[in-house]
Amino acid sequence: MRQAGAGRGLALGTLRTIRDIWAHRELLGYLVRRELKSRYKDSALGFVWSVIRPLVMLLVYYVALGKFLGASRGIDGFAIFIYSGLTLWTLFSEIVTAGTGSIVNNSGLIKKVYLPREIFPIASVGSALFNFAIQFGILIAATVVLSGFPTTSAWWYFPVSLLVIVVWATALALMLSAWNVYLRDVGYLVEVFIMVFFWASPIVYAWSYARDAFDEMGAHWLNEVFLANPVTVAVIGFQQAIWAPGAAAAQVGRPAAEVNTAQFAHPDELMLRLLVALVVGVLVLWIGQRVFARLQANFAQEL
Repeated sequence: MRQAGAGRGLALGTLRTIRDIWAHRELLGYLVRRELKSRYKDSALGFVWSVIRPLVMLLVYYVALGKFLGASRGIDGFAIFIYSGLTLWTLFSEIVTAGTGSIVNNSGLIKKVYLPREIFPIASVGSALFNFAIQFGILIAATVVLSGFPTTSAWWYFPVSLLVIVVWATALALMLSAWNVYLRDVGYLVEVFIMVFFWASPIVYAWSYARDAFDEMGAHWLNEVFLANPVTVAVIGFQQAIWAPGAAAAQVGRPAAEVNTAQFAHPDELMLRLLVALVVGVLVLWIGQRVFARLQANFAQEL
């Protein structure tokens, strides 16, 4: 009975938090707008920088990896392949990075007035989604111009992949923002985490390259560990939806083992993997919110 009561208490606490955030939705919208304005304050180009940065990254990786190291020879539409991965990755990294510092950066407001503290990391999600929308628009335009717009059933991968990234990034932002109040080294650890996860996800290389490397090592189990990373399966799904060669391969419906060229390879049961990552992500998000709720009591004193 005691355990059942605890379970109901956790569920009611989560529902109260959701209602509290909804009641402060206008404030949430204000915080999103404030974060967007402050990011490019006193800048002549303003929001144009949200376009320039990923385009510069695309150019660097396209030249360094695609041309100098020859990666583009194994992947058709290499520019779209890289930019689709970078677009989704930028959304994830912005949510996690900005969310981690959101409580500390708003310490003055937190110490003065009461409001649901979860609003601050969630505001980081809103501003990151705004930048994502701009970059996604450029990606779609580039896809239409360079390789033709994919019209296959692979488009179903897009909403699921996006949800996986948003759910997992929000969960991490909630937990990390709370821990960062008590241990400021968390912010530095996140920088290292972001760097490692970038290269541990198939953003600037095809997933099949990692699979083949694991096979050569005789460590097939490492491939499953690699695919257990929710960012990995989300990036692959996003690429399959946007990148024309990948979308064509997904339409064929054949297992990756039957596909000869690296550019068409995709994991078996990709949609199932995405759905599992999404379900687990929702659970981690709930746990993250409860961790945040438990730690927020002493925010004002620590700040």
